[in-house]
Amino acid sequence: MLRVAAMAVAAVGVSWIHRLHDPGVLRPWRALTGPPRPLCGGTAAFTDLVTGRPARGAQADPAALTGAIAVALAPPGPWGRWWALQPKTRARMLGTALAGSELWRLVRFGVLRV
Repeated sequence: MLRVAAMAVAAVGVSWIHRLHDPGVLRPWRALTGPPRPLCGGTAAFTDLVTGRPARGAQADPAALTGAIAVALAPPGPWGRWWALQPKTRARMLGTALAGSELWRLVRFGVLRV
């Protein structure tokens, strides 16, 4: 429960800062290469979620929201299901999530056409 409360406070804080000050986000990868990086849009996703636009947040970065939900619901302690998996399995799962996130972003920004 403490983990979920900390995540909620962080999300509200980031949303508040962006809403009041709009500091922008540095995007060195995108500036150098053009395509957005994996998980680009995580701040926008959480800002949209906290400000009552969950569908828009899910569209901005479904991988970041899924990861946040997984962290919030994961059993506490080092003996959770994630750590019970083989290291290669964890690496494959993370790699697949990042690749899927990047493909989503490339399609969303029009770099790839479906």
